[in-house]
Amino acid sequence: MTEKLRVEGDQGAELGWLEVGGDVRGVYYRLSPDRGVTLTPLGGEDVESLVGHLAGRGPALPSVVAERRTGEAFVAAWRRRTGDSASLRVELGLYRLGTLTPPDPFPEGHARPAGDADHEHVMQWCRELAAYFGEDVTINAETWARTRFGEKRYLYWENPDGVPVAMAGANPLVGGQVRIDPVYTPEELRGRGYGAAVTVAVSRAALDAGAQEVVLYTNLANPTSNALYQRLGYESIAEFVVYDLARG
Repeated sequence: MTEKLRVEGDQGAELGWLEVGGDVRGVYYRLSPDRGVTLTPLGGEDVESLVGHLAGRGPALPSVVAERRTGEAFVAAWRRRTGDSASLRVELGLYRLGTLTPPDPFPEGHARPAGDADHEHVMQWCRELAAYFGEDVTINAETWARTRFGEKRYLYWENPDGVPVAMAGANPLVGGQVRIDPVYTPEELRGRGYGAAVTVAVSRAALDAGAQEVVLYTNLANPTSNALYQRLGYESIAEFVVYDLARG
């Protein structure tokens, strides 16, 4: 993330670190003053120090993203300090690709990059995915570049008739890393291996582009997708929580 900010510009991002006795023990960032904070793992005293640093600064802190233990400790300390309420939005699993292992049997069809002519269709599938996950986001030609979907490159899995049946996106290669997001199969086409096929294809494309690490996040509430990615060679690295905060 810091490499991306360096390359593309910080756009008002706030970066901070905790230094004790000359050693950096943790870092955080906020992409803009009105965005939430993302933390690296911190111990109990360090969490209290960060809460003291952030509390009372404007504008209000709307959310926090952190590894599970740190996130839960931060929320507890934040509640004590500010009186704010907190609600768990989502639990995420972070996975990193080990040895890519295509499924057997592999569904018929082929992968192809989504082009300019596919833009409206890509946006429609992103709208469906955002609605499925309850995301409050407007996706159209005017807003596209400002959404989290806009910077990605997309790959289709097409059936033998050339009809797209699944889609996967990948963030640009930055700092040697590519993050796969999103992976989407329309509900009526699920259970046929298309999601696995497009994930394999987009992972291979990332490796071919020179990625040293290929990573993705999953919703831990979806055991099917978590099991799928592990079968394809993705290994669990950590569990993260996202809490929304509201002024008490």
